[in-house]
Amino acid sequence: MLVSPSLVLFDFSVEADLSRWYVLDDGVMGGLSQGRMSVSEEGHAVYEGFVSLENNGGFSSLRYRTGQQQLEGQQFAKLRIKGDGKSYQFRVKSSMRERFSYIYTFQTSGEWETVSIPLAEMYPSFRGMRLNMDNYPGEQLAEIAFLIGNKKAEKFRLQIDSIVLE
Repeated sequence: MLVSPSLVLFDFSVEADLSRWYVLDDGVMGGLSQGRMSVSEEGHAVYEGFVSLENNGGFSSLRYRTGQQQLEGQQFAKLRIKGDGKSYQFRVKSSMRERFSYIYTFQTSGEWETVSIPLAEMYPSFRGMRLNMDNYPGEQLAEIAFLIGNKKAEKFRLQIDSIVLE
């Protein structure tokens, strides 16, 4: 049996280089949601803000461009996180030329936990619509993201410790 190596996409710390992380909110479409990212004293990423439904808004996302990477048989994304009890999406892109993302929705518990996401179950979606295409092939990776958009106005807070593909 072949064992695929782990690929650490990001391991947060106080000294971590956050230059490739950025927030993209619904303001690109006129919305008023606002997300922000910081690093806690403990060295965890803190992604927080509020989602507004005004002006046809309704989402906030935190994105990281990984650079074009070839994957070597990794089958799961392992997220070490602490959420606020809300649902979030983990999203990936195979290429920055793709306008769509592959997504997987997960529920947070309010406690530190490791969420294990089967890459093969991530389905293609564009602007909230599931596309009639195959699920994520898991061969290349260009971007990862977290998105909150639960169709309601709400505050949110997601702490992230690490993101690893196994």
